[in-house]
Amino acid sequence: MAIVVLSLAVLALAALAIALWMRLRGVRREAVRLRGLIARRAEEMAALRRADGAVLEHLPDPLIVLDAERIVRRANAAARAAFGADLGAVLRHPGLRAAIDRALSSGAPQNADLSLPVPVPREVHAALVALDPPLGDGGCLLMVLSDRTRERAVERMRADFAANASHELRTPLASLIGFIDTLRGPAADDAEAQRRFLGIMAEQAARMGRLIDDLLSLARIELTEHQAPEDSVDPAELVASLAASFEPRLAEHAAKLDLVVADGLPPVTADADQLAQVVQNLLDNALKYGRNGGTIRLTVAQSAAGGRWPGRPGVVFTVADDGAGIARTHLPRLTERFYRVDAGRSRAAGGTGLGLAIVKHIVNRHRGQLLIESTEGVGTTVSVWLPAAQAGAIRSEGRSAGG
Repeated sequence: MAIVVLSLAVLALAALAIALWMRLRGVRREAVRLRGLIARRAEEMAALRRADGAVLEHLPDPLIVLDAERIVRRANAAARAAFGADLGAVLRHPGLRAAIDRALSSGAPQNADLSLPVPVPREVHAALVALDPPLGDGGCLLMVLSDRTRERAVERMRADFAANASHELRTPLASLIGFIDTLRGPAADDAEAQRRFLGIMAEQAARMGRLIDDLLSLARIELTEHQAPEDSVDPAELVASLAASFEPRLAEHAAKLDLVVADGLPPVTADADQLAQVVQNLLDNALKYGRNGGTIRLTVAQSAAGGRWPGRPGVVFTVADDGAGIARTHLPRLTERFYRVDAGRSRAAGGTGLGLAIVKHIVNRHRGQLLIESTEGVGTTVSVWLPAAQAGAIRSEGRSAGG
């Protein structure tokens, strides 16, 4: 009897062991299934995070994420390209700091319009949204910065163009109307007067055309002034092409061009057409206001470290004439629109009063520097410094002999 009972107990234990083994086997299968499901979900979450990161990274507007301590946790490619090393200065802007404080304290969306002075003046609209709950990296404030510089420039351009055009075109237009009335009336049958008046009218019409061209050129430059060029230009090739194209103008004035280009010049970061326009305008001014039959000196050299130019590598373009020179009191205003030291001589020489203003805005766009020096009775020297191109910059194939 005892043996039977023991046998039954053994069978019961065996059945229990089998049942437990089956249960454990099922649990193990379920654990494997759950582990696979968790792994798949983790992969999906990682893919979603990568997709979110890619979306943020490729947004066209600068996007920045700050934590509660105002430390940058994320900055997309547009933010890095637009502000780079200046991002800290942007975040310290009083108007933006106040908007950040309001957004973090209230949790409500905030907006701010900022005027940023460096590296060139820009108008930026900031939209701020508090993140609740915060992101995994501690980010709790999303900030989008939209560059409104172009829109503001268009508004100013329309107003400035209307004001400048109406003021500067008034004199030649009045002259044309007067000569037309004369040709219709008293000089209707005077062939000699007609020839003389038509010559003057052609000069005035050409002056109006030059003025409109320069106004439009200046407006186009101002629209892109906040966007630094990215191409690379060989300064030696560019000035050689310009010097060759300038020879007919030199011959008209019996003047000479002394071209000095240093060896081994690095390429400069520049818009080839605009850089050509800068050099062309400086040569035109030197020819107009230099000594008749004189010499214009165009020098291109690397900037010396520790001098008047920035410490980083760059190239200096210098145009010097041997004219009457300019009084020191006029020098600070030479880059103003329509500012003329001698209005009569400027108009007689075909100047519009916009040449140096165009040069200034192009140099600003190129993150360069402009220096004007003059001594009465000796001549005037204008120098432009431009930064050397970074290694690996895209080389520009565009070449222009003038603008």
